[in-house]
Amino acid sequence: MNILLVDDHPMTVQGYENALMKCGLEKVHLNFQKAYSCEEAYHSIMKASSASPSFFDLAIIDRGLPGYEEQSLSSGGDLALFIRKEMPGCKIIMVTAHTEIIIIYEISRKIQPEGLIIKNDITPDNIVEIVTDVMKGNKYQSPLVKKCITDIWKRELMVEDHNRQILMFMSKGFKIKELEKIINISGSAIQKRIIKMKIAFDVTEDSSLVKEAIKQGFV
Repeated sequence: MNILLVDDHPMTVQGYENALMKCGLEKVHLNFQKAYSCEEAYHSIMKASSASPSFFDLAIIDRGLPGYEEQSLSSGGDLALFIRKEMPGCKIIMVTAHTEIIIIYEISRKIQPEGLIIKNDITPDNIVEIVTDVMKGNKYQSPLVKKCITDIWKRELMVEDHNRQILMFMSKGFKIKELEKIINISGSAIQKRIIKMKIAFDVTEDSSLVKEAIKQGFV
């Protein structure tokens, strides 16, 4: 299993390697390639891709890397997109020290990494669990990442006038069949919007959705 580790802090890179080597990932042979900037990582990727377009199985990348202007790589995010192009089979775990909602959401939407972690959430134990989970084909988001994405998804949903109207009329006791005529949207379309909002607010009942939306100031 070939793993690319990229972080501008050598001790962090060494920490990843030590943790994964200690675990052994169920006795899989691990081969590490380490880089500390976009430039170093770029050359490692190009060298590896000349041997095989699927050389790296996994890349763990810090978003805040020194850039490589010559190749238009300004951050770890650009590097991740470059890997997606050169080695589409490589799974990517993005690590970021940023906790701003918009940055987390941008990484999630633009790069769609198999794993996304806030740097402070990483421990020697859970990095092993995360890598193992990702290599099994699962997606991983650390708790703070999940919260950031849920918060901004709520905001996106609630910017939509029709969604706010649906909740407002539901709070007043209107039924979906009645809403079709008032809002001029089909019943099935209204139901789909309600389902999305329930997921965003982590509820299962219509009444709970209305209560949470009011409680959080969206209605």
